[in-house]
Amino acid sequence: MADPVISPPEVAFASPLEHSRRQLEALLEVSEAIAQQRDLPALFHDLAGRLHSVIEFDFLTLVLHDPVRNVMRLHILESRVPTEKVAGMESPIEGHPSGWVWQTQQPLVIADVDEETRFPDFITRIREHGVRSMAIFPLTTAQRRIGSMGFGRMAPQGVTDTELQFMQRVASQVAVAVDNALNFENSQAYQTQLARERDRLRVLLEINNVLVVSREVTEVFRGIVSTLERVIHHDYTSLALLDPVTGLLKIHALDFPGRPGMIKREITVPRDTSPAGHAISTGLPLLARGAELERYPSEIIATLRSDGIQTICCVPLITHGRTFGSLNLASRRNDAFTPEDVELLRQVSAQIAIAVENALAFKEIDALKNKLAEEKLYLEEEIRTEINFEEIIGDSTALKRALAQVELAAPAATSVLLLGETGTGKEVFARAIHSLSPRRERTFVKVNCAAIPSGLLESELFGHEKGAFTGAINQKIGRFELADRGTLFLDEVGDLPLDLQPKLLRVLQEQEFERLGSNRTQHVDVRVVAATHQDLAKLVGERAFRSDLYYRLNVFPIQIPALRERPEDVPLLVRYFVQIFSRRLNKDVQYIPADVMDALSHYSWPGNVRELENLIERAVLLSPGQELRVPLGELKSTSVPVAASGVDPSSFTSFPSLTSATSSIPTLEEAERQHILRALKQTQWRIAGPKGAAVLLGMKRTTLQARMRKLGIRRPV
Repeated sequence: MADPVISPPEVAFASPLEHSRRQLEALLEVSEAIAQQRDLPALFHDLAGRLHSVIEFDFLTLVLHDPVRNVMRLHILESRVPTEKVAGMESPIEGHPSGWVWQTQQPLVIADVDEETRFPDFITRIREHGVRSMAIFPLTTAQRRIGSMGFGRMAPQGVTDTELQFMQRVASQVAVAVDNALNFENSQAYQTQLARERDRLRVLLEINNVLVVSREVTEVFRGIVSTLERVIHHDYTSLALLDPVTGLLKIHALDFPGRPGMIKREITVPRDTSPAGHAISTGLPLLARGAELERYPSEIIATLRSDGIQTICCVPLITHGRTFGSLNLASRRNDAFTPEDVELLRQVSAQIAIAVENALAFKEIDALKNKLAEEKLYLEEEIRTEINFEEIIGDSTALKRALAQVELAAPAATSVLLLGETGTGKEVFARAIHSLSPRRERTFVKVNCAAIPSGLLESELFGHEKGAFTGAINQKIGRFELADRGTLFLDEVGDLPLDLQPKLLRVLQEQEFERLGSNRTQHVDVRVVAATHQDLAKLVGERAFRSDLYYRLNVFPIQIPALRERPEDVPLLVRYFVQIFSRRLNKDVQYIPADVMDALSHYSWPGNVRELENLIERAVLLSPGQELRVPLGELKSTSVPVAASGVDPSSFTSFPSLTSATSSIPTLEEAERQHILRALKQTQWRIAGPKGAAVLLGMKRTTLQARMRKLGIRRPV
């Protein structure tokens, strides 16, 4: 408080004319001060200095009426003596001289406080401060009564009529000035409030614009941070989303400008030990300051506290009555986040909740769209390559034994390991397992581990994110994701690279993995059927295959018999392939010579069903008419011993290319006779009809009867 100017001694000895001149000059100076000042403390400090030249006083007060509380409040006190009174002191209207002046609109002059009987409490207080006389004048404009202005002296002294008139004139001018200053303060407050409201509405609009154009959670978050930091001071921002499966909170996005690497992204925190979890549980904003943060023993809270964070505000994200996350702000200031800030964040969170839910939905839709696109491409590829078998062909004991194991394994969700030589139809067995399982309505996905370069196999199995490696220009969904809730067939699993086997083992055991270039765990429900022609147990012993992965794959092994182990199935397969390729190649092959069928049935087939299929395709293509012409000479280079099959090698003697020169060679006529006799015995000597020998031998009834007459074959009596 500035010291007022002490009254000059010449004031008391000036002539009346000189005194009037000085009063007029003082009034002009008061007008100048009023015109120049809009700040009440500065105005009264200026007035005190100017009025001391014409009137004697020791303190000057401004007391205004508060219409809301209906009290008199001290706003300004200019005094040359120390005082404990401070601006803001309130007094009731009744029993206070300023209240009396405000009510009556009359000046109050107290020449000697010792003689004043009114206002006893007030008089007692001012007597303690040495005040002996005072004069109080109403401050009133044409529109309203404002309050009062008082002059006080430390000695008993009355007020002359001239001084009274002068003080009233000063009070009338001061009333206008105070009214203008109050109006200016109100207008400034309104402007500040309007500017704040404008900024907050602009924040809501800008966030709305961000939410409209952004579909990614990270983009939405960046837009939120850049907008909020202009109106609400904060040092840390994060977005916590509730994982409905685990019940944990995942920090999907965060911003810590001062320490960008201090907190890692994509962290998971317990729900019940974090303020964000508390806000989500209650559905109400949470504001925690200082020591209150110690109630949350979360690692991330400890990290923030170590960096000086004093206040945290968590606002729940609620949409359609469901709370699924929170917007979290933190500040190093202890007084951060006013009620107005919290209300703004509550409004912002309502927008963010819709946007984040939409972003997550769009992300899920995009993932499903990408998955469907991958499935479409995969299925189109499957259609182009076409399945080799519509069903498993054969009626042998060895095949039935394997199919019985398929029927046992198919309904379960356990892993199956198909063992067999190349070309035995392991993929057909895998499809049979899928078709007989509860997953038959979902996708059957196959991967040939030997056909894909080892450097690309991980991406093929598990997928990759955009930019995960050079050339990864788009996100790729792996085969495991494509096979979710379906079956994945891993062909030639023995060729799986050793460094990739632990990741496959994790998927088999935990049903989870991460794409290349991502730290987000993907959860799948996949039934794995593996196949190999190699001896995995031997590879385990050679440390070329992990033992734990082998045991995990070998839960239910199925041995698929080689074609040489089921020679009785060869005629059925031959007829099946002839029908398939005749339609495909637009041929009219209708019957198969008996000698050809006999030779095919007694061949060892080292390439198994695949070799037989390829041979029949060429035979149909080379056959000019209705009779199948098989290039049996092509089998010479691939012939192997067939003793294990239990078939007499001498049955190949009609075809020199199929046997060695040292074999006993029966005549062609005898070989044909024996072949027809076997067919007749199998059909119980039925010649015609769908189950007759003619159909079994692939020839017309009349042709068979002519051959029987020529060979002297008659039905036994």
